[in-house]
Amino acid sequence: METSSLELTMIEEVGVRADLPVSGMHCASCANAVEKVVSGVDGVISASINHANEQATVIYDPGSVTVAALLEAVKQAGYGVPTEQITLSVGGMTCASCVAHVEKALKGVDGVVETSVNLATEQALVTYVAGKTDRQRLSRAVADAGYTAVEEDDEVDTDAVAPNHSRRLGAQRHQEYERLRSKVMVSAALSLMIMAIGMGWIAGVDTLPFEVRSILMLLLILPLVSWVGAHFYTGAWKAAKRGSADMNTLVAVGTGAALLFSVIVTVAPWLISQVGQTPQVYYDTAAMIITLIVFGRMLEAKAKAKASDAIGALMELRPPTARVERDGQEQEVAIDDVGVGDTVVIRPGKKIPVDGVLISGRSAVDESMLTGEAIPVEKSAGDEVVGGSINKTGSFTFEALKVGADTVLFQIIALVEDAQGSKAPIQRLADKITGVFVPIVMLIALLTFAAWLVFWPPPSLTFALVNFVAVLIIACPCALGLATPTAIMVGIGKGAEAGILIKGGESLEIAGRLDRIVFDKTGTLTEGSPEVTDLIALGDTTETELLGWAASVERFSEHPLSEAICRRAEDDGVELAVAEGFEAIPGRGVTAATGGRAVALGNLAMMQGMGVELGEVLTQAENLAEDGKTPMYIAVDGQAVGLIAVADTVKSGAKDAVITLKEMRLESIMITGDNEATASAIAATVGIKTVLAGVMPDQKASSVKSLQDQGHRVGMVGDGINDAPALAQADVGIAIGGGTDVAIEASDMTLMTGDLNGVVTALRLSRRTILTIRQNLFWAFFYNVAAIPVAAGILYPAFGILLHPAMAAAAMAMSSVSVVSNSLRLKRFRVA
Repeated sequence: METSSLELTMIEEVGVRADLPVSGMHCASCANAVEKVVSGVDGVISASINHANEQATVIYDPGSVTVAALLEAVKQAGYGVPTEQITLSVGGMTCASCVAHVEKALKGVDGVVETSVNLATEQALVTYVAGKTDRQRLSRAVADAGYTAVEEDDEVDTDAVAPNHSRRLGAQRHQEYERLRSKVMVSAALSLMIMAIGMGWIAGVDTLPFEVRSILMLLLILPLVSWVGAHFYTGAWKAAKRGSADMNTLVAVGTGAALLFSVIVTVAPWLISQVGQTPQVYYDTAAMIITLIVFGRMLEAKAKAKASDAIGALMELRPPTARVERDGQEQEVAIDDVGVGDTVVIRPGKKIPVDGVLISGRSAVDESMLTGEAIPVEKSAGDEVVGGSINKTGSFTFEALKVGADTVLFQIIALVEDAQGSKAPIQRLADKITGVFVPIVMLIALLTFAAWLVFWPPPSLTFALVNFVAVLIIACPCALGLATPTAIMVGIGKGAEAGILIKGGESLEIAGRLDRIVFDKTGTLTEGSPEVTDLIALGDTTETELLGWAASVERFSEHPLSEAICRRAEDDGVELAVAEGFEAIPGRGVTAATGGRAVALGNLAMMQGMGVELGEVLTQAENLAEDGKTPMYIAVDGQAVGLIAVADTVKSGAKDAVITLKEMRLESIMITGDNEATASAIAATVGIKTVLAGVMPDQKASSVKSLQDQGHRVGMVGDGINDAPALAQADVGIAIGGGTDVAIEASDMTLMTGDLNGVVTALRLSRRTILTIRQNLFWAFFYNVAAIPVAAGILYPAFGILLHPAMAAAAMAMSSVSVVSNSLRLKRFRVA
């Protein structure tokens, strides 16, 4: 993507200059490190770093490298370039060319690093270097380009149920639909009257002189043009003033040419007769073109509103009021008046207004809006509840912990909205084509006009004009602009309905091309709630002593296996000793001093590293591992005293998910820190053949990278915490969410439940969405490639087929509607 100049200056016609603020530099050595990295970027001519003012001055070839790439190089060096983002609502965009114009205008603002303008959501996401520009300048750039801009950040009410843009856009689309419907009704009535006069359908009118009928049609088309079609001409004028052209230009020039010719025929028919042409007016053609295009816009507005149904459905989950206990009394208050700490009363059948934790009572709660799971979840004191879910059976009270913008529902809406406004890489092709599309179409139209006028016998002017108008009208790039964003909107919205949060169009597209899925074991393939299965004490040590030593040390650890040991000790009533000097050794185990003795608990690698002699217990550990259990050795003062085995149950849907992924031609791989025997036993249970065992937490990312280096596109499925580096390294990171934590930064997709069938659903949805986008783009391109020659009249000499401009208008309008309608088919996608 091209970027703007950041105080860019041409340097002796060799390169341009960018002054970038750099954060994190502490000394001259830091400055040298940044300079070395930036200088090594292809396309950089020179780079100098000033440590004193924390600024990098880079001279580079804009044809070889972008400012965004320079920023990434600085980040790779371990330093930062402070950037900010702003989302602008952009009004007045009608086609892909408009998107290109807005992006170009924003990129031209000093300080802008990257822009992404979405036609379907009517938003512009702008990333800019902090301090180099401001919101007012960005809005002004959009306005100067002939469009309207609203600064979203200035509109947001922090207590609002959802991002302001969603509410505004929903109301705006409804108003747009009603406005266009009114215009269509008026335009259709006027068009029919004009056609009736022109065709002589009204008794007595056909006897009127041609000049009188022409004047009547002119009088009728004036309100149609000045009100119904006014925005085509004003939009074209704005585009002309900025030296560009868009969809409005094509319609305005096409209908304008027909109208101008008709007016000349009406007021001075002798001019046409003198050049050997038959006087003929095209008021009916211009009228029907405008009517059909506006009708298509009306259908498009309605379809686009349906594409954003997911946001509307989520917004409606929040009840308008809540019942709270205050001063010993129950009160009905507006939901925005609920505060943190309030006691909220919920009765059967009511929606839960905010997030909180149960104080008293019990019930079953429908959380399908959050997780996609239809089965209600049992809730009792101490359990969390989420705003937007529905209480089914009992009554309860809960303490409000998160309200307004902090609720899970608000976060989901914000994530879905941001994702729907993003672009998929596949859209770049459409963006490149639309950048030159309109000028090329206008050139083809002019060549068509000239060819018919020169090479066809009289009335050549009639043929030239009709085909000129047809080419301009049929070639509107609206469908190209809507092909990708509408599918992205529906696909991401459908994912949200199924409890799958997708960060953006890029994640959605890449997920459809994966060929390897790497699963973390604990908490992903397994339940993550292991239980102690075996206690093997050596020598004079008793099982109680063994469990006491282990639990006394492990209670300081947060590892799931540690929790299992402590839980077993508590259940058995084992008294724990005071432990000091606790140390966790990642991927190996833990050590501490208790009762004056040094206790170590861990895996085989830890024991071998400490030089502990294991003897016969080693064989017992191997047997346990073959059964899918995780053996942990215990040593006291350097001597082995026993073995504890822990097993974690495999998730019920894990095997089915792996089988389905195999049917989708995706190879599943399990990665774990467990030993080979234990890992292989678990993998065999779920049907995974490839196992990466004994992998330390900090090595998971490098294991993923190794697969990528082999040419594979890798998806990583993990819990989003210990697996964060691997999730970030993978082509697509899929985090298993806990139902309430939706902000997992390292992942590209988040499953709101631990059901691995969600992985299958996410990948199927990705493939289906990308297939829809490709279908949209194919038909949009094919339509123009096939339709333009027909509109130019290529079939007329041989077959006598000529495309009337009104039919061209209908075809153009329906092309946009068909693209949006095809995207809406994604709403019928079924969850696995």
